Amino acid sequence: MMNKPRLAILANEIKSDHELWVNACMKRSADVEFRVVDLTAADWYEKVNEEQTDYLLVKPGGLTSKFKKLYDERLTILVRNLNYRSCPTLDEVLIHENKIFQAYWLKANGLPHPATSIFYHKHEADQFMRLAELPLVAKLNIGSSGKGVEVIRTREELAGYVEDIFSAGKSSRSGPNLQRGQWLQRGLMVFTKQGLLKERIAKYRTIREEKQAGFVLFQEYIPHDYEWRAVRIGDSFFAHKKLKTGNKASGSLKKGYGAPPVELLNFTREITDRFGFHSMSLDLFETSGNSFLINEMQCIFGQSDPYQMTVGGKPGRYIFEGGEWIFEEGDFCSNQCFDLRLDHIIRGLRSE
Repeated sequence: MMNKPRLAILANEIKSDHELWVNACMKRSADVEFRVVDLTAADWYEKVNEEQTDYLLVKPGGLTSKFKKLYDERLTILVRNLNYRSCPTLDEVLIHENKIFQAYWLKANGLPHPATSIFYHKHEADQFMRLAELPLVAKLNIGSSGKGVEVIRTREELAGYVEDIFSAGKSSRSGPNLQRGQWLQRGLMVFTKQGLLKERIAKYRTIREEKQAGFVLFQEYIPHDYEWRAVRIGDSFFAHKKLKTGNKASGSLKKGYGAPPVELLNFTREITDRFGFHSMSLDLFETSGNSFLINEMQCIFGQSDPYQMTVGGKPGRYIFEGGEWIFEEGDFCSNQCFDLRLDHIIRGLRSE
C-alpha cells in the first residue's frame, strides 16, 4: 500500500480563506496527510520545505494587489525553482484576479476575447477616449463578482473615469452582496461563528482601501442577456448561464440551468486541454454561430448553489468519454468543488 500523500495548504492573507481545502482534507483523512502553511509569513520558505510535500493546495487571495503579487511570486519560486506541483497550477494562478495580465495572456495565445485596451499614460488614455466607441466596459485590475466593473455610456462619464484613475484612483465596491439572498441564514452564520464578523468587516475595509491609480483597462462592450459559466475540475465539466441584472451578469448570482450546447463543452475542453488546466472556470459571451468570447478566467470561484449545473432538474456533470459527452447525475460539487479538486489530485498520485 502506498504511503499517504503529504499535502501543504498554502494560506493567504485572509484568515479563513483556505478552510475549504481543510474541509476536503479532513473528509479524506484516511487517504492524505496535510498541514497548513501561511504563504504570507516571513518564514514561508522554511515552513514549506521543512517537511516532505507531494502537492501544494493553493488558495490565492483576491483582495489587494500587494498580496496577489506576494502569492504569485512565492508560488513561482516553489513551482519553477523547487519543482513543487500545485493545484491550481501556477499558470492558472497567475491569470487569476489579474485582469491586465490575463488580457495580455489571452492575446498572446490567440484566444477569442473582447477587444481590450490598457493604458499607463494619461495622454494615451485621453487620446483613446476621444474616439472610443460607447458603451465601454472599465475594469479594475483586481476584484471578483463584478466588483470594480463599470459600464460607461457617455463621454462625460468616460472623461471623469480617466481623470479619477490618474489622480486619486478608484476602488472596488465593498460590503455584502445584496443580490445574493438568504439574508437571515447568512446573518446568523456571521454573528454566531467566532471571529467571522470581525474578519468580514476587515475584508470589506481592505477592499474599500485598495486603490487602482495610474493605469486603466477598457474592454469592448458585448451586448448580452447572460454569460456562460463553464467549469472544469479534473475531468468533470459543468456549465450554467449567469443571467444579467442591470448591465452585468457577473455578481448577479441569478442562474439559468439546463443542458449546455455541445460547442460550449468542446470549447472549454479544448482550452483547458491546451494549457493543462484542471481547476478553471471560464466566463464566456456567446456570439453568432455558436462561437464564444472569453470574458474572464478564474481558477478559484464562488458557488452560491450546491451544484454547478442541472440537466432536466437533476444535478450532475459532463465527462468526455469514447469521443462523446456523457451526462452523469450526482453530487459532484460538494464543499464548493474543493472535494472534487482533491479527488483529482489523489487519483493522479495513485496512478503514478
